[in-house]
Amino acid sequence: QVQLVESGGGVVQAGGSLRLSCAASRSISSLNFMAWYRQAPGKQRDLVALITRGGSTNYADSVKGRFTISRDNTKNAVYLQMNSLKPEDTAVYYCHIDATMAAYWGQGTQVTVSS
Repeated sequence: QVQLVESGGGVVQAGGSLRLSCAASRSISSLNFMAWYRQAPGKQRDLVALITRGGSTNYADSVKGRFTISRDNTKNAVYLQMNSLKPEDTAVYYCHIDATMAAYWGQGTQVTVSS
C-alpha cells in the first residue's frame, strides 16, 4: 500500500509564501499524473495544479502565475510552491497521485492565509 505524506502547511500573512511537499512511500508504476487539490470549509474539493508523467503542467485559473507545481522522480515527491498568497487560498490541501491501477490521496495539510 502506498502512503502519501504531506508537509509544509501553516499560517501565513497575505502576500506570503509556502511550499508544500508530498512524498510517496515507494515508487509508483504506470503513473499518469501528480496533483494538488484543495478544499475550503463547506466547499467541494477542487484541482489546484497537476503535472503529468511527461512533465506538462496545468493550473486552476485562480492560482496561475502564483503557484508552481514540480516533482522529483528520484524521491517520489511532488511539490507546490505558493507565492503571493491570498486569504481565499485558505483550505486543506491534498496531494493526489493517479496511476493506471490505483489512485492515492494524502491526509491533507492546512493552509491558512490571514489578511
